Amino acid sequence: MHSCSRVRAVVFDLDGLMFNTEELYQHVGGEILRRRGHEWTQELLDAMMGRPGRVALQIMIERHALDATVEELAAESEVIFESILDTQLEPMPGLLGLLDALEATGIPKAIATSSGRRFTLGVLARYALERRFRFVLTAEDVVEGKPHPEIYLHAASLFGIRSAELVVLEDSANGCRAGVAAGALVVAVPTAQSRAHDFAGARLIAEGLADRRLYQVLGLLPP
Repeated sequence: MHSCSRVRAVVFDLDGLMFNTEELYQHVGGEILRRRGHEWTQELLDAMMGRPGRVALQIMIERHALDATVEELAAESEVIFESILDTQLEPMPGLLGLLDALEATGIPKAIATSSGRRFTLGVLARYALERRFRFVLTAEDVVEGKPHPEIYLHAASLFGIRSAELVVLEDSANGCRAGVAAGALVVAVPTAQSRAHDFAGARLIAEGLADRRLYQVLGLLPP
């Protein structure tokens, strides 16, 4: 896997890519369904992963015919999440080393997530990471959520580069589809929750954020 000389910026997804929040989402979603007599399934996770929060919750409501609104489930989810973030939130293995390597090389980086801004900034604040990124795009910054390419096209525009000069790091099929549709160079970094996803169009399916092949794609010295 050779480095790509056209890489001028890197955009990170947040959930499951930078932090273990996909695991936490399973806990929260499972608890919401348990309270209503239903069980969490991998099929539901696959349908929801990478989608904007409101869209994901609507999928949950429709799949289980829940007698609840998106707003009600969002409020309930937030309460459950806040109760576990301080004790269970962790950066994904290799994240901090990759940020250091990008900064040492001077490659600018940003975040593009389907999560809301309040949640995103709260997660980043726990590890003082927001200052390390040029900008943060969230669900509030786009009209169309992933898998639509809008958020990555917007990111390229903010960097002042062509999307083909952008490397996108994603852990889900929906996020990968968004990056590929935007014309970016996509590296998929699956988690246990997304390992079976279809990452068609990705330049590389990495074993993690410390994968030497990912460093090669970015033109970085190996970890």
